[in-house]
Amino acid sequence: MKTYAFLFLIVPLVFFEASAQQIAGPIRIHENQRYFTDAAGQPFFWMADTAWELFHRLDLKEAETYLDKRASQGFNVVQAVALAEIDGLNTPNANGDKPFLDPSFTTPNERYFEHVDQIIAMAEKRGIHIGLLPTWGDKLFKAGWGVGPEIFTPEKAFAFGQWIGKRYADRKNLVWIIGGDRNPREGSKDVKVWNEMARGITETQNPANKQLMTFHPQPTEPGGSSNWFHQEDWLDFNMHQTGHCPNQPTYQKIAHDRSLTPTKPTLDGEPMYEEHPKCFNAKELGYSEAVDIRRIMYWNVFAGAAGQSYGCHAVWQMYDLDKEGINGPLKPWHRSLDLEVANQVKHLKNLILSKPFFDRIPDQSLIANTQKEDEMYISATRDIAGTFAMVYLPAGGEMLLNLEKLSGSKLSGSWYDPRTGVSFPLGRDLAKSKAVSIQSPSTGRGNDWVLIIDSTD
Repeated sequence: MKTYAFLFLIVPLVFFEASAQQIAGPIRIHENQRYFTDAAGQPFFWMADTAWELFHRLDLKEAETYLDKRASQGFNVVQAVALAEIDGLNTPNANGDKPFLDPSFTTPNERYFEHVDQIIAMAEKRGIHIGLLPTWGDKLFKAGWGVGPEIFTPEKAFAFGQWIGKRYADRKNLVWIIGGDRNPREGSKDVKVWNEMARGITETQNPANKQLMTFHPQPTEPGGSSNWFHQEDWLDFNMHQTGHCPNQPTYQKIAHDRSLTPTKPTLDGEPMYEEHPKCFNAKELGYSEAVDIRRIMYWNVFAGAAGQSYGCHAVWQMYDLDKEGINGPLKPWHRSLDLEVANQVKHLKNLILSKPFFDRIPDQSLIANTQKEDEMYISATRDIAGTFAMVYLPAGGEMLLNLEKLSGSKLSGSWYDPRTGVSFPLGRDLAKSKAVSIQSPSTGRGNDWVLIIDSTD
């Protein structure tokens, strides 16, 4: 049996000066098994950006520009890939280095991974966790796109998992994301490959610094990672990809995972990207707009997700004018950092963290309207005790609410603008009734609102 070089390659860990903005990590799972905390037990709302090509296409100065911007916008997680998607094995990184030294892809290149080390450390100094994918899925098999080559067998996956797991075992700002936009094929060894890679990482874990782990799938039904790995001990929380078509009932996937046993947190790790061709058909359908992205985010979180990932079509691929774009990016990555929703994600995070975090549950019984599952779908969440509720209207309008479950004898309301983060009073008290009619401040596409209801006694 062949011995793989990366099982025995001794790689020194690179230590960096601790920053003033020290992360209280690694992220942990709260005792209710629904949400995340930091290492100090404080609420952690996952607000991630998708930057798959971060380590591959950006040099350190560019990475610093990117991380500074995302930190200023309120992101606390960045999802990126070690063995990247866009010909990540054969096309060198921004420094001219490939991830392996040999044509059999068994001996890691220290210079390549030192670059990864430095960016992970830069992220930590900015209060950002890295959701690290060891590899993109086309290194396991190709499915209509991706250039491979296919290098992972179960044995190689385990060995690489051990090597990369050991290298980053002491990082406090790391979450492992197994997979990479590929669903295991029925009747194949794919499930075993991913399980072996996860096992390799798990066996290197420092018990005092346990890093969480999940799986990044393609769009699939009825769940995402839960379809194959929910019962695996290594899978700490579930992840979905809800795809790049607007108006999909993404909240159904969150609800599916919340019904499973054992209880695990769940979130959407790849929703529709901002400025992405709708359903990959820009000619007929155009590109996604901010309202499409906000609707997905609020739907998912109000359905009980532990947080939400965001993505920009130019940024995930770090597109620039000297590179071939994938699926028609509209402008370079550095000019796409300030898109509308990228500056609005903090409003969702701030809203959720403004209320009791760990007791929040979805509750559609608050909506007394008869609803269709279309882009007008109204979603609701509250805390278990009923001291507050929040209702999201994707396009404003009139709604009927059943407020009998809320506590206290007096209820007050306020409107929250997802576009600006500004709130203002509803202007009247609310009755604890089965059919309370409320009209939003404005109506129509792009006029989404959150109604916040509080018990005042």
